[in-house]
Amino acid sequence: MATAAILDEPIEGEKGIWAAVRAQKQLVPELWANFDFEADPERFTTDPAAKSSLSPRYAAKRAEILANTELVDRLRAYSRMGDVTADRYAALMAGRKFRELIDMLELACDKGIEAVPDAPPELAAFIADMEVKPDWLDMELVEEGARAERNNAANFAPYAVRGAFIATFMNEYAALPMALTGTLSNNAAARRVKETANFFAVTTLPGALDRFGPGFKAAAMVRLMHSMVRYNIARRPQMWDAAKYGFPIPQVDQMPAGLIGIFLMSYKLIEEGRTAFNDEERATVEFARYRCRLLGLPEELLPDTPQGIVDVMNVRGATLRAGFDDRTCGALVRATLAADLWQGEGLGRRIFRRVEASFSKMFFLRNFMNNDLAAAERVGVKITGVDRLLFAVALAHITVKMGSYRLASKIPGLADAADRRLIGNIRKLLADYGHAEFVTYDHRSHAG
Repeated sequence: MATAAILDEPIEGEKGIWAAVRAQKQLVPELWANFDFEADPERFTTDPAAKSSLSPRYAAKRAEILANTELVDRLRAYSRMGDVTADRYAALMAGRKFRELIDMLELACDKGIEAVPDAPPELAAFIADMEVKPDWLDMELVEEGARAERNNAANFAPYAVRGAFIATFMNEYAALPMALTGTLSNNAAARRVKETANFFAVTTLPGALDRFGPGFKAAAMVRLMHSMVRYNIARRPQMWDAAKYGFPIPQVDQMPAGLIGIFLMSYKLIEEGRTAFNDEERATVEFARYRCRLLGLPEELLPDTPQGIVDVMNVRGATLRAGFDDRTCGALVRATLAADLWQGEGLGRRIFRRVEASFSKMFFLRNFMNNDLAAAERVGVKITGVDRLLFAVALAHITVKMGSYRLASKIPGLADAADRRLIGNIRKLLADYGHAEFVTYDHRSHAG
């Protein structure tokens, strides 16, 4: 676990997790000296009468899910755990220029910590933490998983990314930090969606998660961005009700983005009566787990079995109090729906843009609203008959296209050619997404 490296003794079991949580007061006093790590905030609930954010498909099983008290307590702890290593580096903003911290991190990622003149120890610790290789890590398996994910990144993700992004705004307790980063405008929403898409796409490229790969660097930038948001919130306590919202961007709120793909896969697998991953699924899971590890997530939140993945995601949903505030959540949804993600005025681009808008809404409806049209409309996502038609046509097209690539990947002589084509398509998408800045809302106000 990443936090263990900066404590005086190893973290083992639930007591160790809580020791790490409380240690944040001493390890990052600039941010958390006055934060109450003992009391449950309003956002965290095990009250059977309280409505939670658990998926409707599991709502009837909430009591059963909460009966796993060990996992509930683990999620309780990680609901108030940040990223100590990155938070300590972000805390340097009190006396350094924002751009300087970004430039030093980029140089350390590109050329190593030794290339950074007078590198602060906080940066050295940050890079060293990311360089740690977990005992379970098999980079060949990770590369296999990245290769398998390229089909999805090239052919499915461009249609679905907006819908998946909207899903992250369904809870006011988890969504508020996004609102505070200025994502309420259409332009800012478009930038955030593109940055997210950029990160997940670039990490699928060959060697991207190697030490000097672009995915490693992107993960470091995402970690710093999250920590900068925490820093900005911690230095302005008047804009953050800690008793209500708890810890800003805790580890449990970073799980959904990193695990959603393998969660949906695990859920489907369990529905089919299976209890283990096949070889290709295993590679995909290990790829996702290592990507999450680079993002700073602790291994305790990264199970490696179908049931374990479903359980940890369900406990997160079952303990996160439901809450949809239109000023925050609704505004984020509307801004994301209205965001112009795809530039260009050619006929093909205009058709894609129209189809993508419908597909993303239907993807959201099917995967996050349990096909409840009324519920989707209540949160600002209105589905029309045209949306349904365009979704059906696009889904058929995507299914055939992805199926063709899967078939080609199993045929000697075609597999490498198909993979090269996918890599080329992903690189074109990255050009569409643009350079990911990973900046926060008020960096211009920092020292210097």
